[in-house]
Amino acid sequence: MHIVVSGTHASGKSTLVSDFHAAHPEFTVLGDPFDDIESDAPSSAASFVAQLRVSISRLRESAREGSVISERGPVDFLAYLTALEMLGRGDGALLSRAQELVESSMARIDLIAVLPLDARHPIDVPDDEDPELREAMESALLDALDDLERAGDAPPIVTLTGTPDERLAQLEHAAGL
Repeated sequence: MHIVVSGTHASGKSTLVSDFHAAHPEFTVLGDPFDDIESDAPSSAASFVAQLRVSISRLRESAREGSVISERGPVDFLAYLTALEMLGRGDGALLSRAQELVESSMARIDLIAVLPLDARHPIDVPDDEDPELREAMESALLDALDDLERAGDAPPIVTLTGTPDERLAQLEHAAGL
C-alpha cells in the first residue's frame, strides 16, 4: 500500500507521518521532497517543479515496496503551482504539464490522506512561512483533488481532522490497519 499525506505547509503532515510510522514501522517513510532539492527560493515555481519531479520519481522507485507512506505527493505541487498563479506569482506555462504529470502518477497511489487547516486545532505559522501562499495552496489542493475525483483519476481520498491522535486513528481506519 502506498499512502500519500497531502496538505499545505504547517498542516501536521510531518507529525502524522511520524506518528504513523511509530505505530507501523513496517511502512517505509518517504519524507518531504523539499529535503531532496537545493533551492534558494523555497516558494518559487522552480522549487515546486523540482519537488514534483522528486515526488513522481519516488512513486516510481517505491512501486515494488509493500508498504510506503509519503509526506506529500504530486498533487501537492500542482496545488502550489496553482496557488502561485492565483496570487499572481506563477508561470502559467508549467501548470498544464504539471497537471499531466499528476494525472499519470495517480495509479501508483493507493490512498491520499488530506490534512486541511483546522481552526479548532490551529498550527500558527510565522510570516516568513508565507501564510497567504499556505491558504491559497490549501484551496488549490482541495479543488485539484475534487477535479481528479470527478474525472475518476484519483485513488481513495480521506480528509483527516482533529487532534494528532484522532488523525492517526482516522488514517489507520482508512488504510484498513
